[in-house]
Formats: sequence, structure tokens, C-alpha cells
Amino acid sequence: MLARDYSLKGKKNFERVEKEGKMIQSDSLGMTYLKRNDEEFSHFGIIVSTKISKLSVQRNRIKRSISEALRYGMTELKPGFDVVFLAKPSIVKKPTDEIMREVREVVLSSPLKK
Repeated sequence: MLARDYSLKGKKNFERVEKEGKMIQSDSLGMTYLKRNDEEFSHFGIIVSTKISKLSVQRNRIKRSISEALRYGMTELKPGFDVVFLAKPSIVKKPTDEIMREVREVVLSSPLKK
């Protein structure tokens, strides 16, 4: 799991990123990012709604997979970004390693990469 220092907190922050940020789409998730004007840690939020799956077990597996992919790649990321990941319905059918690979590809194709 990601440390608390890296978590995006508060509804206002999520809404600000979704409204003002830039989006990158992949097959099973979308990533919206917004550059902040500081050099603090980047903050990450993960949204997996009940529309994706009614089962909390599946939603939590998806959140853990995205979180782990971010944790492994943290050294390759620039500071000063707020990022929100939004899962799509097709993510439910993917195994954990594919989710982690896709997160890594999306992050590395964005300005977040050092």
C-alpha cells in the first residue's frame, strides 16, 4: 500500500484534479494529473466505483494493484503532482500483474516520469 504521505485527501482535491487536470486514457483505466506549484511528494487518489463491481473484494483488489504499481515505481516519479486514477469496467477481468503493468505504462507515458 502507498504511505499516507502519498495519498490525495479531500473531495475538493479530487474535484480540482478532475476539473483542471489533463487526462490520459488506457484500456482499463484513466489517469488525470495536475501539476502543483511545490516540490512536495506527488499525491495519488484511486477511484473504483460500485458501477465497476458490486463486490468490495474486487474493488479492493483493483485498488491494491494500482497502489502497489505506484509504490514500486515511486523512485521514477517527479514530485509536485496530484494524480487521480479512475477504473473502467474492463479492469475487473484483468489479473493483478496486468493491472500493475498497465498503470506503469500510463504513468511512464505522462509528464510524471523523471
